[in-house]
Amino acid sequence: MTDQRPNIILIITDQQRFDTIQAAGYDFMETPHIDRLHREGIVFNNCFITAASCAPARASLFTGHYPHTTGILKNADTWKHGWIENLHDGGYQTVNIGKMHSWPYTTPLGFEQRYVVENKDRYLEGRYFYDEWDKALRARGLVKQQRELYRQLPDYKESLGAFDWLLDEDMHPDMFVGNMAVDWIRNYPVSEPLFLEIGFPGPHPPYDPIPRYAESYLKKELNIAPVLESDLAHQPEPLKAMRIHNNEVDHDSVVHLLEPTAEQRHRQRAYYLANVTMIDEKVGEIMTALEEKGLLDNSIVIFTSDHGDCLTDHGHSQKWTMYDVITRVPMIIWAPHRFGAPRAVDGLVQQMDLGPTLMDIADIPIPEPMAARSLLPLLQSGPEAASCLRDVVFAEQAKDGILTTSKFMTMVRTQDWKLVHFLDEPWGQLFDLKADPLEVENLWDAPAHSEKKKELLALLREWRIRDSYENADLWEDYR
Repeated sequence: MTDQRPNIILIITDQQRFDTIQAAGYDFMETPHIDRLHREGIVFNNCFITAASCAPARASLFTGHYPHTTGILKNADTWKHGWIENLHDGGYQTVNIGKMHSWPYTTPLGFEQRYVVENKDRYLEGRYFYDEWDKALRARGLVKQQRELYRQLPDYKESLGAFDWLLDEDMHPDMFVGNMAVDWIRNYPVSEPLFLEIGFPGPHPPYDPIPRYAESYLKKELNIAPVLESDLAHQPEPLKAMRIHNNEVDHDSVVHLLEPTAEQRHRQRAYYLANVTMIDEKVGEIMTALEEKGLLDNSIVIFTSDHGDCLTDHGHSQKWTMYDVITRVPMIIWAPHRFGAPRAVDGLVQQMDLGPTLMDIADIPIPEPMAARSLLPLLQSGPEAASCLRDVVFAEQAKDGILTTSKFMTMVRTQDWKLVHFLDEPWGQLFDLKADPLEVENLWDAPAHSEKKKELLALLREWRIRDSYENADLWEDYR
């Protein structure tokens, strides 16, 4: 291969919290292979997504624009274009194995090859779509574990979405995706620089790991934050309504409980973390396969996730809120041969900044305009490194089938403060993150903090006006 530009391996999980990596300081975790990336790579400790649900966050990542620009505001909004097309047109071999959550699922998106594996429990969009995993299950004569079958369990409504995987181990979707990626790396010829997106469906619910991976977590203290009555009482009305909605409707096989016991919360958390360990094992196998194929020394490996999961923290199920356990995600860029000594970056970045960063690395022109910014000067520790970081990050979430009683929710966050705004509504959230890092004391109505509230609302307003003006002509470009 004469083109010596680096291979780019993007590993993205679904709904993985930032506090799920042992090397990041969470000793209860079992993640030796992600720990290696963390120890040897560049770790972004304050990486934030731009939307509180799957498709809008992913569309933002793969376009470099906020949801209000892409027009992809909720799952099943049409999403057909993004910067992977630029990588392909720039000479990269582009391959997707696993989840992307584009709509339609089989949209090319710039990939030469797509081996689509989507959510474990599809119910609203693509319910009867047969992805690669569905085909493999059928070939083996297996019936997929999914909502209709879980509903038949006697303890379904008390399980918080946590169930045992009872089919063949290699047919678990995360094992399946990991194995497919390893097989592709080992057996498919790489004749051009490679962009390989590996999308694991987990640890998104249902939380159904292979039981042996959960055994050790069930015996551990898992550092689960208590749910305080004062926190629940001062949440905005749309979040209170969403708690009830998630109790009444079993999204993704999760029947949310308004007052789960400590034992129920612990079991749910153990099953979720066990799924992370399963994925970690496959990350190790992917790294080994890249090394055996002779690709690793000239590869950049990125590990991240599309958003987090409340896991009953703050009394909530899954995502659709703006707490840090949702909006802050792991992000590691591993390329010790290229970017030197491992280090941590504590400044704020938006996850979508990956797009222009990768185009910069690949020597491909970055489309203009783009709301995302390249982090390459920071990776190279150049004189412009500080300019890559952000003083403020933003996230958005539109009304959908889960956030049912609010038109539009927007977060503005600095290092020390967070404000959450609800369109046309009198309530909101305001957190002093230095004094209250767990975000349990809502200061929205506190007179002593009225000036900070005005300041953050002004920041939000100026950002939205400026970004909408600068990207006004792009509304239809990604759909």
